[in-house]
Amino acid sequence: MRSLPPGGAGILSYFTRHRTAANLLLVMMVVGGLAAIPQMRAQFFPDIISDDVTIVIAWDGAGAEDVDDGIVAVLEPVLLAVPGVAGSEATSREGRATLSLEFDPGWDMARAADEVQAALDAVTDLPEDAEDPEIRRGSWSDRVTDVVITGPVAPDQLGRFADEFTARLFAVGVTRATIRGVAAPQTVVEVPSASLIRHDVSMAEIATVIAAAAASAPAGDVDGANARIRTGQAQRSAAEIAALTLRTNDDGSALTIGDVALVRSEGPDRDRAYFVGEQPAISIRIDRSEDGDALAIQALVEEVAADLQATLPAGTTLDLIRTQAEAISGRLNILLDNALTGLLLVVGLLFLFLNARTAFWVAAGIPVAMIAAIGLMWVAGLTINMISLFALIITLGIVVDDAIVVGEHADYRARHLGEPPVVAAETAARRMAAPVFSATITTILAFAALAAIGGRFGSLIADIPFTVIVVLIASLVECFLILPNHMAHALAHSARVHWYDMPSRVVNRGFDWAKERLFRPLMRAVVVARYPVLAAVILLLATQAANFIRGDVTWRFFNAPELSSVTGNFAMLDGASRDDSLAMVREMQRATEAVAARYEADHGVNPLVYVLAEVGGNTGPGLAGVDNKDADLLGSIAIELVDADLRPYSAFAFVADLQDEVRQLPMTEVVSFRGFAAGRAAMPSTCRCSGPIPQP
Repeated sequence: MRSLPPGGAGILSYFTRHRTAANLLLVMMVVGGLAAIPQMRAQFFPDIISDDVTIVIAWDGAGAEDVDDGIVAVLEPVLLAVPGVAGSEATSREGRATLSLEFDPGWDMARAADEVQAALDAVTDLPEDAEDPEIRRGSWSDRVTDVVITGPVAPDQLGRFADEFTARLFAVGVTRATIRGVAAPQTVVEVPSASLIRHDVSMAEIATVIAAAAASAPAGDVDGANARIRTGQAQRSAAEIAALTLRTNDDGSALTIGDVALVRSEGPDRDRAYFVGEQPAISIRIDRSEDGDALAIQALVEEVAADLQATLPAGTTLDLIRTQAEAISGRLNILLDNALTGLLLVVGLLFLFLNARTAFWVAAGIPVAMIAAIGLMWVAGLTINMISLFALIITLGIVVDDAIVVGEHADYRARHLGEPPVVAAETAARRMAAPVFSATITTILAFAALAAIGGRFGSLIADIPFTVIVVLIASLVECFLILPNHMAHALAHSARVHWYDMPSRVVNRGFDWAKERLFRPLMRAVVVARYPVLAAVILLLATQAANFIRGDVTWRFFNAPELSSVTGNFAMLDGASRDDSLAMVREMQRATEAVAARYEADHGVNPLVYVLAEVGGNTGPGLAGVDNKDADLLGSIAIELVDADLRPYSAFAFVADLQDEVRQLPMTEVVSFRGFAAGRAAMPSTCRCSGPIPQP
């Protein structure tokens, strides 16, 4: 076994004098981090689990007060007694009650849903004609992109293209795709009242026969044959339903559904129809799975879209809009560029104040600590997102401080005290261990306090304390177990004067001159005139405090950068028809094109990237007070503008001009346009009134 050179005892001395141990630890940190980097998932924000359960109960024909008295007042006390419930919110509206339960952070939501169901099952005094409660757990979703298929073809053909597209996505592993704007074909059975009376049958009898014929049930497996058996034969086409027998007459003839009813098949249901210009369209939303990488999913969607586009008829297009992956990659590139710029500035300053070899090994600690921290982040299940990258940039200037202290002290002991390189490096590590360790621990404790923040906001920023802590720990390991050994070899080669140390020699001579000629006289003047200096400091502090007192510096929870999305929603009067809604959609499309043409003439660039119109629903948050309106009376338009950096005007200015341009048609009840900004600071204010309702 190899004997150690004479020196002090302890782990610091061992790693300083043992080259293999220090380099092996360095390789393990770097290789572990590099192996983890390809496994790190990229996303915009960390995954945030929603700790809530929503119960929806429909009661047709009941007013809001009846719903509140008959459903909410009965269920809310029972649901508040469910273990883990931190708060509740109930909404009563005509024909529907909605109760939202918020659970404690970290609560098992599967158990919560089961206990809520058990509590609902125990309630027996709900109105008889109220429907069974519907329980919805807080869902997690992260949109990657929307795909719009449009062209001069029938909507049912667009639906087949959408089915083909989702099937191809599923084949490559993209399983979260939701088709919007088309539904499955349906068979309609119309029974005149006269036929019911003439043949002495009821609607319930007809429905029972159809339900029995349309259903089939599994009956088990065939042993050894790897096959399944289903009993019954599903009869769902118009011809099959028309041939179903309702009863056998006394003369032996059969009374079929076709004898008493008109049975027909209808194409895809377009209750919620999308349009791009005059052409029908179908929208497909692509979401990221919980363990999916947004950038990788985006690449797969683009590849599948390109392959399918080659097979579509002329004039039919497949467009990707609202691509979150582009925003993710763009912001990640910005953050990485800033991090690289900061690293270069730090390294440049090190080479100006330290000799080249010392500066090199001190600077080497930055990427080593960062790479090792990424490996620990991967082990802990963190991802590359805006929050974790922000934390890495925060630590960029912190991690180098420890190495500068140890490296500079070792260089001082070797040059000015004449200690051998190994002794100087070992002594510097030992003498600086206590102050550097205590300074690092205080920083770790300060960031660890962020982990105590609960709720969704705490979950959102949880990556910051963990990332900073693991980077600081990796920096301590590199600073005291790896750097001293490298400093010992660097100091052994620094006895002679080298040409590449010229920048540091020049800067240090200038620094010494400024210290003796400028800084020392200034400090003497400060000591002599300490009272005027103290008064000036207090005056400066007072002027800054006045900015807060006057309100010149405002407080904002989050900055709200403008987004390039604009939505317009409308609702028609109750006497309107679907054709009236379609006419209003055409008017909104016309107004959008007119405003865009004016902006293009004024600024030289058409602001429109994509425009998607809709009949049968609202876009985004939607309009207030339209919950009970027929879907045919609702419509919207979603507008994607060019990036904010590429236009000299805001999306809100575009919204104002668009609002002035749109003509409100006679059957239109309300029209509202809205621009968007990121963050909760952009959300509108909400006023809620609470208190007992006076009894008549």
